[in-house]
Amino acid sequence: MTRRDIKRGTFLIFLVALICSAAIFVLAYCRSDNPKKQDESTAKVYGVSWSDKLTNQLSDCQELVPMDRAIERFIARWNIKGLSLAVTRNDSLIYAKGYGWADVEKERKLTPQNILRLASASKLVTAIAVMRLVEDGKLNLNSKVFGPDGILNDTCFSNAINDKRLFDVTVDNLLQHKGGFGLGAGDPMFNTKDIIAAKHLPGPPSNEELTKIVLGRKIAFTPGKGFRYSNFGYMLLSLVIERVSGKSYWNFVTDEVLHPAGCFKFRPATNYYADRHENEVHYYGPDTVPVEEFNGSGKMVERVYGGSNINGLMGAGGWCASASDLARLVAATDKYPHVSNILSNASVDSLTAFAKDDKVSRGWSEIDEHGKWRRTGTLSSTHTLIERFPNGECWVMITNSGVWTGHNFSREMTRLISDLRARYGNVFPKRDLW
Repeated sequence: MTRRDIKRGTFLIFLVALICSAAIFVLAYCRSDNPKKQDESTAKVYGVSWSDKLTNQLSDCQELVPMDRAIERFIARWNIKGLSLAVTRNDSLIYAKGYGWADVEKERKLTPQNILRLASASKLVTAIAVMRLVEDGKLNLNSKVFGPDGILNDTCFSNAINDKRLFDVTVDNLLQHKGGFGLGAGDPMFNTKDIIAAKHLPGPPSNEELTKIVLGRKIAFTPGKGFRYSNFGYMLLSLVIERVSGKSYWNFVTDEVLHPAGCFKFRPATNYYADRHENEVHYYGPDTVPVEEFNGSGKMVERVYGGSNINGLMGAGGWCASASDLARLVAATDKYPHVSNILSNASVDSLTAFAKDDKVSRGWSEIDEHGKWRRTGTLSSTHTLIERFPNGECWVMITNSGVWTGHNFSREMTRLISDLRARYGNVFPKRDLW
């Protein structure tokens, strides 16, 4: 054997050892007891997660057939094409089922794997992301948003401000809809084509350009001294998250909130049917009357596909997810231990604080004195309702159809959940589909 052969053999042995070591490391990482590592490995490397395994058949239960029939009657009465339901108890997913159609035209039934627009339930996702940054020491709830000492301290924003009170807006003001932004000129997140016409723009403004336009208006009240529900305020929080994290809003929330929580079916919403995600439902509006496309093209489109810039809502209403993934996010931010929490107890308390005479909910729509948490979301294409009860039970409902009663439809969904809980709450199987 020559010296060259010996060297070659030594190199091959070293190479094989190196490959084996790498394989052992990867295997150890994937099999780690850390749920975050397990979930990320499953979703990112193999492309599957617990939600890929959910089927309607897993939640078929003879004792719950009457409940299925009640839900079917509900969607028929309101002319809803499809509804997704997830129920958890003490951080265990005990029920996940789709009703009706994910896509009528293609004859696709709705299943727990389908994702749907969340509308304003996206605000809960954004609020959780804000608290994640607070815990990491990168953000303070009392931080100013604008001005030289603010987070969005760009000169272009400062120079655009007309009402000097805007320099006092804090992150917490935006979380609680107390930023002072009114709707006198309409909701800037939904009247894009009017803004294009009024400002003689060549197309829809970016969110940064829209911010400069809105900052030029007089605000409705002194920040912190009133309450006005504001989609624009939560879009601003999305820009704050981007500035502080150094990532896009979508990437930060996905990497630092959703994946650590074990949620892998969240996606940024798209505006058109052709751009829908895999397993995303077809959306149906309350009518079939064409509307003018949001971007000022003059083209007439379906209200639910191009009538509004859904993606542009960002953290105000721009997420899609499955009902069970949304329930998983609640389970990861509720202080119950079965699903690892991604926020401290103090942060959860901050998000779910109750005040009798003041609307202080951060991310949630309503927190009552008994400890019930409620989050709604409404678009012409969807309705979302999360109800998390003091006994640790959580119900999530999402539809792929809008109804003309708009926000008031949430009350009908609440009545349905209340009735179903009263009739069938003791019938659910004891298990964990997660």
